[in-house]
Amino acid sequence: MTRVTQAQKIEQDNEQQALAFFEGTLGALPDPRRAQGVRYPLRTVVVTALMAMVCGSDDAEAMELWGKTQAEWLASFLELPHGAPTQDVYLAVFGALDPEAFSAVFRSWAAVLQLRLRTQGKHIAIDGKTSRRSFDGASGQPAIHTVSAWLSEAGLVLGQRKTGVKSNEIIAIPELLRVLDLRGATVTIDAIGCQTEIAATIVAGGGHYLLQAKDNQPTLRHDIATTFAEAADERRRTVDEVPRPSVERFEEVDKGHGRVEKRTLALCYDLAWLTTAERWPALRFVAQMVRERTLLATHETTTETSYYLGSDVGTTAAATAATIRRHWLIENQLHWVLDLAFREDDARHRARNTAQNLTTLRHFALNIIKQDTERKVGVANARRRAGWDRDYLIRLLTTADG
Repeated sequence: MTRVTQAQKIEQDNEQQALAFFEGTLGALPDPRRAQGVRYPLRTVVVTALMAMVCGSDDAEAMELWGKTQAEWLASFLELPHGAPTQDVYLAVFGALDPEAFSAVFRSWAAVLQLRLRTQGKHIAIDGKTSRRSFDGASGQPAIHTVSAWLSEAGLVLGQRKTGVKSNEIIAIPELLRVLDLRGATVTIDAIGCQTEIAATIVAGGGHYLLQAKDNQPTLRHDIATTFAEAADERRRTVDEVPRPSVERFEEVDKGHGRVEKRTLALCYDLAWLTTAERWPALRFVAQMVRERTLLATHETTTETSYYLGSDVGTTAAATAATIRRHWLIENQLHWVLDLAFREDDARHRARNTAQNLTTLRHFALNIIKQDTERKVGVANARRRAGWDRDYLIRLLTTADG
């Protein structure tokens, strides 16, 4: 009889803990297949695909190869009646799997992660990304565009919603917001999200909004610009005129990448100059961000001015400036990572629901890796390490279980 060492017992316990995490998280996922002819349990296919994705497998072919190399280990805690799943099995399952159900399972798990971080503050950035090679010219299927919610303090994806094209973000954003826990959070969206319905959805969910106003809201943008123009006008006013708006300012300067950038955030709670203020639920302030960028090589300076409206009565100019800067982390820490570390723009699986479900699977894998607070390398190298070092993979999975 083989004697189990203490180290092997710990490893087995960790594996069982990781498996319990998957069972609890994926247990509610409905199997779209008919019972007759099913060769692999749904749990086996999805769990193996997720672990393969964490370990650097970006498509179904790579998932099959990873599974074959790990088949003996996987068989110790998963049902593998016919060996590791093949790429055809992965494509069939993720093509048939209900993407809304899979996304709901992901959101439930992400909400647990969000609860752990409640004391760190909550800033949720909303932005969209197109999977460029997910289009199908033969069938006329456009590339998939996904709107994601990003918890900026923790670098976690909270949820996503597919749209047909980028212009449909206006429809997808409220749908996504309604299924998220917005209580106490500040939600930022770029200009396409500057809509009264979206603002109302955030307020109804218990959150605060900070929205950028551009040319899609010309009257609002003009009124905000007028507010700050009046605030800068130091002339004496007659008793019949509206008093000069009071403004709080915050300024910061950064130097790097061959340039100096000076940012000045002006915050105003005086809404007297806004002709449409009553249309915006819980509106409390407007803001102006002026960015001056000077190239060190040429000393050439450019100036850019942006306008915002928000609902958080307790904010400050410094806090608002920080939130605006954090919003754009979704580009560097989510979209860029998905392209560079997960090669999302090169993904060509597009039949039925495959592309949408693999997007959710990438978000699952990214959140699992992000839970490693001791990680010293980028996401791409963390995936490689998970593929080379089973102990590290198990640690990631058990950390994700919390």
